[in-house]
Amino acid sequence: MYTPAHFAETRDEVLQALIATHRLATIVEVIDGAPVANHIPLLYRQLTPTSAVLQGHIARANPLWQTAHERGVLAIFQGPQAYITPSWYPAKKEHGKVVPTWNYCVVHVHGVLRAVEDPTWLHTHLRQMTDENEAPLPARWAVDDAPADFVNATMRGIVGIEIAVTRIQGKWKMSQNKSAADRRGIIEGLQQQPTAAALEVAALVPKPS
Repeated sequence: MYTPAHFAETRDEVLQALIATHRLATIVEVIDGAPVANHIPLLYRQLTPTSAVLQGHIARANPLWQTAHERGVLAIFQGPQAYITPSWYPAKKEHGKVVPTWNYCVVHVHGVLRAVEDPTWLHTHLRQMTDENEAPLPARWAVDDAPADFVNATMRGIVGIEIAVTRIQGKWKMSQNKSAADRRGIIEGLQQQPTAAALEVAALVPKPS
């Protein structure tokens, strides 16, 4: 991923926070020379200070667990993003030498994928995935709310996947290269937009001092 130094994000806690709040990953692999993408929610797990994994599950009919077994993959987590109009820049009135851009943040996780068919691992994973996603809801559903025979039958139709993380790269393109006045205009403009994503981006643009 092309990442100018002023857009690079390397803080582990920031990268992990984005993964935790935007769990739907695009998993990219190369098959017969062509890229193939799957969209799978994943959990990030720090195993030791120097090792981590991404864990998820897919339909048994999905060839990902066979084609990418013990092969390198790329998991992409897309965070908040928004269009930035030059109309928000004071520089537009001053000299007009401005163009539109797009602000976004994204995390790329490189790693090696393996399939996991152990039912104990899979059941534990399903509980963790469910509990973490249900946590903010007022009426929470749990795996044990469904009949055990139904859960067991459902599990036979899925396969666990685990990606051993080899490298993480973060890019926060949030107008860091703009002047303080232009950043102020961007923040004010985004705050007036009717979408939650625009407000998220506004909060990530560095505030002018």
